[in-house]
Amino acid sequence: MLVMSIRSSKFKIIAIILAAAILVGAAIFFTVKRRNANTESLLPVKIKGGTSSERIEFLHNCGLSVDEEPLEVTEIIIPVEFDEVYKDYNEIQIKQGFDLQSYSGKRVKKWTYKVTNYPDYGESSDAIRANILVFNGLIIGGDVSSVELDGFMHGFIEKGKDTSTESSSETAVSATADMTKK
Repeated sequence: MLVMSIRSSKFKIIAIILAAAILVGAAIFFTVKRRNANTESLLPVKIKGGTSSERIEFLHNCGLSVDEEPLEVTEIIIPVEFDEVYKDYNEIQIKQGFDLQSYSGKRVKKWTYKVTNYPDYGESSDAIRANILVFNGLIIGGDVSSVELDGFMHGFIEKGKDTSTESSSETAVSATADMTKK
């Protein structure tokens, strides 16, 4: 039979260290779990955009015809704190069902396509671009813009433009929700 005696003060120190280790471990576990859960649920509707065909199908559902090859693919980091430019850009995103604030500090890919069917611009015009932001294979935002000096920028569908039968960007985002079921 083994009998061990521990002084009360040593027992308290060991108990405190053990309790602290359990608390730190639990905090790390729940922080990582919450961060992963937040990343998965950032979009109300998850729209696949990890492949070229998924991105082009999304733009097509928004009423936009684009060249199949992107003009540019870049990586950007969504800033942690938004300046006025990013706040204005995020307002465009919010109006179409996205919110870049949820991706603060995240590295995302930006795919830029030439739009070939924008009203009042010919198919050969190089002035209109569609930009799609993709994070972990999901579309998280983007815009349609003109690279002209007096250009413009708006969501994937501009109300009042006859590029689609959809009536708003929110409708287009909802219409592409079935893309996630494939």
